[in-house]
Amino acid sequence: MSNTTTELTGWKKYCKEQNIEFSVQRILIDGLGGMAHGLFASLLIGTIFSTIGVYLFDLNYSIWGQEFALLVDSKTFAYAVQGAAMAGAIAYSMKAPPFVIYSCLAVGYATNSLGGAGGPLAVFFVTLIAVFLGKLVSKRTPVDLIVTPTVTIVGGVFVATLIAPPIGAAASWLGNIIMWATNQQPFLMGILVAAIMGIVLTLPISSAAICAALGLVGLAGGAAVAGCCAHMVGFAVASYRENGINGLTAQGIGTSMLQVPNLVRKPVLWLPAVVASVVNGPIATCLFKLKMNGAAISSGMGTCGFVGPIGVITGWINPSEAAAAQGEVAYSAGAFDWIGLIIISIIVPAVVAWLTSEFMRKKGMIQEGDYKLDL
Repeated sequence: MSNTTTELTGWKKYCKEQNIEFSVQRILIDGLGGMAHGLFASLLIGTIFSTIGVYLFDLNYSIWGQEFALLVDSKTFAYAVQGAAMAGAIAYSMKAPPFVIYSCLAVGYATNSLGGAGGPLAVFFVTLIAVFLGKLVSKRTPVDLIVTPTVTIVGGVFVATLIAPPIGAAASWLGNIIMWATNQQPFLMGILVAAIMGIVLTLPISSAAICAALGLVGLAGGAAVAGCCAHMVGFAVASYRENGINGLTAQGIGTSMLQVPNLVRKPVLWLPAVVASVVNGPIATCLFKLKMNGAAISSGMGTCGFVGPIGVITGWINPSEAAAAQGEVAYSAGAFDWIGLIIISIIVPAVVAWLTSEFMRKKGMIQEGDYKLDL
């Protein structure tokens, strides 16, 4: 009997020992997911703090001879470390050793500062390189406490100075092109942006990170919200027969990624959510002119924790820096705005996906149990 197991040698063996992995799962799925988590725990939550603190209530107090407004000040500090939060979360998601994770905080802070408006995308790429450099030397010397942070920080910052500005500029340029095109052709771009971002949301890739990297706000951000909501609510409603209330909640305010195993097995199951996105996009851009003027990351969240709709609301009250750069200003939302937000976030996705799925069930394209989740 022949031995089919090949023992790793050389570079491959070294990479295995250092947990260095070049794969779609590790880089795109784990890495982008970590980036979104870092943004959520800094930029997004800071925006929510600021909106509550400025327009609802805040805890104002004096201590140690200084004046504090707890929520607004928390937003300021959270914003300041968004680059570090992204890099740390990316490194953690990529299973970096502790010293590499800690050192990536400085790399992320530097990269986000150098990347400008497109900083998040620059942080993603530079952190990948910094993690690789750190893993190369991690625990390989008796002075790991000095060597690993030195290689990670110095190497990462050097790479940031080389590539962060052009990557940031390219991301900002691409995001501006998408937003400009959506303003010029709201119907067509409403369909494209909504459908693409909805599909990305359901794939095990972070749509929130992509929206943040491109800085998608304004009308294009609204189309992204429409597409993401359509996929989350769409799958929740289309699969209600199989999964009931638990499935409705898990997918509607959790994540439509739960359906990925079923979609791999039978891709046609994607159709109700895609149709809902295609319909919902132009309704958002042409009829209600829905704009995401909150944090760009909210554009790619959909109804996950209701972050998408909350982002729209915070954008009405307190536009993000990215939205302000596009000329957006705060305004008092009227009944039409609120009705439009509800229709786009819930009603259109639910109705269109349900009608499409029922039609497909009658035609035998969807069989009982196809959408079943193990909840």
